[in-house]
Amino acid sequence: MKTILRSIAIYLFALYFIPQIVPGFTIDGGFQTLLIGAVILAFMFLILKPLLNIISFPVNMVTLGLFSIITNAFILYLLTILVPDITVQPFTYPSIHFNGFITPTISFNTFFAYTFSAFILSCINTIIRWLII
Repeated sequence: MKTILRSIAIYLFALYFIPQIVPGFTIDGGFQTLLIGAVILAFMFLILKPLLNIISFPVNMVTLGLFSIITNAFILYLLTILVPDITVQPFTYPSIHFNGFITPTISFNTFFAYTFSAFILSCINTIIRWLII
């Protein structure tokens, strides 16, 4: 029970921070939507992620673990279906000029928006778990 509550709290914070980092990720409805999304996301990562990892094991081995981001994106897609107030839309990052380092404008379509959001979700999740433990 303690592990489930910890996971729900971590995903609550992660879902709070993602819209501030990813411009195409929006959460409408306030704290109630965050809490419902965190509970559903925690249970999907608890139940669905191991099943998807078993099914995608050969592909995951060939890609040296990079396919796990796609499985995370699929779980995030299921979350947006189950909680309609959480949406992921295509977005564009503007170019950045910093000390002579120039990045081009990057446009993400829907698939890459989910993939990038899932990557940021896993990064935030890892950082929060690292800070707690």
